[in-house]
Amino acid sequence: MFDIDHPEITALVEAALAEDIGAGDITTELTVPAQAQATGAFHAKEPLVVAGVELLHTIYSLRGPVDSLDIVAPSGTAVEAGACLARVAGPARTLLTCERVSLNFIQRLSGVATMARRFAEEISGTGCKILDTRKTTPGFRRLEKMAAAAGGATNHRHGLFDAILIKNNHIAAAGGVTAALAAVRGQPLPAEIEVRTLDELDEALAGGATRLLLDNLTPAEAREWIARIAGRASVELSGGITLESVRAYAEAGAGFVSSGAITHSARAMDIHFRLSLT
Repeated sequence: MFDIDHPEITALVEAALAEDIGAGDITTELTVPAQAQATGAFHAKEPLVVAGVELLHTIYSLRGPVDSLDIVAPSGTAVEAGACLARVAGPARTLLTCERVSLNFIQRLSGVATMARRFAEEISGTGCKILDTRKTTPGFRRLEKMAAAAGGATNHRHGLFDAILIKNNHIAAAGGVTAALAAVRGQPLPAEIEVRTLDELDEALAGGATRLLLDNLTPAEAREWIARIAGRASVELSGGITLESVRAYAEAGAGFVSSGAITHSARAMDIHFRLSLT
């Protein structure tokens, strides 16, 4: 589920380690004998959906080999408070130096996965899918997208390069809905267009749109607009959709509901690391 070998991921982990360690872990080097060996374990301190624990392989490999690493709860696993996520054994200095970077990644990504799972569970049984967005932490998009998928969300476009999404500003710059649709006709990438009024909706359908983004509607308005579309195009709903409101939007008949909250509002989950000398 986690492509930990992707060059972007390796570069991000290297940067995180360099940021934290700099010229060296002064405290550990002064207080811990070089020959000391230890075991350590990562535990959840609250219920959560795990994500990113596989990155421990990369983190430890970049700081020097450890003796063993056991991933107990892979990404996508729902655990209760107290559950062990991973165990590691090796040089005590390595385990201590890698502790904060390891926790930062796992806590952040597990927060995204947990938020995604909550959204997915809210719309269970509706036939609607929850989509993530591009509202991600700069540099972390690949990881946060993988975490969202681990939690049960469907990845939307990764960036500006892999799908066409005509938003309101594109429409204004292109000269209108019809002109914008004409400009992308025949492209091999999937194309979706945002419509803000019923006139724009009718114009988009007349122009051959097959994917529509309806933004900032109430659930009641969404139901009316979807009835008007009558199956002529697939529908994504977005705009301020929360855990409390997402089911009402899904039940309006949309095939997809997207929420930036999955990534931009996910909090770091409470996970700790405990070390013991051997």
